Amino acid sequence: MIRMLRPFLAKLSNREKMAISIGIGFVAIFILVQVAVFPFFDARERLERRLASHTISYNEIKQLRVKYSELQNRVDNSKTRFNRRQRGFTLFSFLDKLAGQVGIKERITYMKPSSKKQKDTSFRLSLVEMKLNGISMEQITRFLYRIETSQNMIHVRRLSLNKKEEKGGLLNVILQVETFEV
Repeated sequence: MIRMLRPFLAKLSNREKMAISIGIGFVAIFILVQVAVFPFFDARERLERRLASHTISYNEIKQLRVKYSELQNRVDNSKTRFNRRQRGFTLFSFLDKLAGQVGIKERITYMKPSSKKQKDTSFRLSLVEMKLNGISMEQITRFLYRIETSQNMIHVRRLSLNKKEEKGGLLNVILQVETFEV
């Protein structure tokens, strides 16, 4: 191919040869840029995007790890508190005993226990609904405080307070208390 171009190039003047050389140089540079430089920068840009994406994912994983650690600590604390509970603990008997300690046992109209097996665990949710008639705000406050601060992981689920019409300042109370049992 070069042999065929030699007679043609020999006929050209130096100025034309220079123009062709410059043109060939521009074409060579253009091809080099298209083949080597642009793909390099495109690859670099893709890598930077992937790095940014992976950095975001990494930060999310770190945050999830912190949340997981916090939850694991809460689970461990709950297990410890659960294991400290007396053998044979029942919510019904605990509330009955607590009502006696607070001095409202004679005000109990009813106590309705129920329990529900939790899916995929060995635990069941124990619930007791209580109705108390004619108790003072101080008495219900002490009773609720003792429930919520108990080491037996007991929580008030629902509370309904109604003012008793006959005597001023006394309340009728319906509350639901729950805990997990083995």
